[in-house]
Amino acid sequence: MFQKVFSIMMAFTILAGIVFTGCAKDNAAASAEVIGIIGAMDVEVTSLKEAADVTKTTEIAEMEFCEGTLGEKKVVIVKCGMGKVNAGICAHTLINDFGCTKIINTGVAGSLDNQIDIGDIVVSVDAVQHDFTVEAIGFAKGEIPYTGLYAFPADEAMRAAAVSAVKEAAPEINVFEGRICSGDQFISTKEQKEKIISDFGGLCCEMEGAAIAQACYLNHTPYVVIRAISDKPDETEIVEYKDFEAKAAVHCAEIVQHMVENL
Repeated sequence: MFQKVFSIMMAFTILAGIVFTGCAKDNAAASAEVIGIIGAMDVEVTSLKEAADVTKTTEIAEMEFCEGTLGEKKVVIVKCGMGKVNAGICAHTLINDFGCTKIINTGVAGSLDNQIDIGDIVVSVDAVQHDFTVEAIGFAKGEIPYTGLYAFPADEAMRAAAVSAVKEAAPEINVFEGRICSGDQFISTKEQKEKIISDFGGLCCEMEGAAIAQACYLNHTPYVVIRAISDKPDETEIVEYKDFEAKAAVHCAEIVQHMVENL
């Protein structure tokens, strides 16, 4: 009888240990998740910093990394500056110095599709560098040598969360999923637009997303790019950009905030 009771008690002890260990692992995984949020300009991240409970700011490579919480989620919010080099350095730093497990790039972009209007949102399916080419030595246009890739896929779960955030936080806004085209150029002519579309397709163009995508790919870290359309590259593009940049950037940041708080 004693042996039977002892065996039952041992079984319960082992089961309780397994359950406790599983819960501890789940809690540790949840607490370990840190979301990095990158914008190129102040206007793209200021409202996020204001909404977050920022507890620490660290400067690395002349970028301010603001650690804190957004809702109940741990976040690091940073302005990387314009261009692919800044963006790649920033994403790598978020992952390796701050332990970010997911990366979101927020900001504005120019439409490459006539169906996508100013104020609409584009969520990345993948991202390419439209100005990268080493075709002369046998690689496809845009292909990053020895990776076999020219387009870096976004994380499907993060894509779905981004689309849901738009529909929940701004149901009046159209949201599109497609390719983001990045380059170290401000695309300001119809001819430039047509060249990018001819080479890569894509729904919008900007200057950082594909570099962030590549850095995340190399670091095995899920990412998504969320861009609000601030202009359409035609004859009036520069005027439109100046008029709509701030409004579009803030709107995109609000959607990112909703996404993060509901991940």
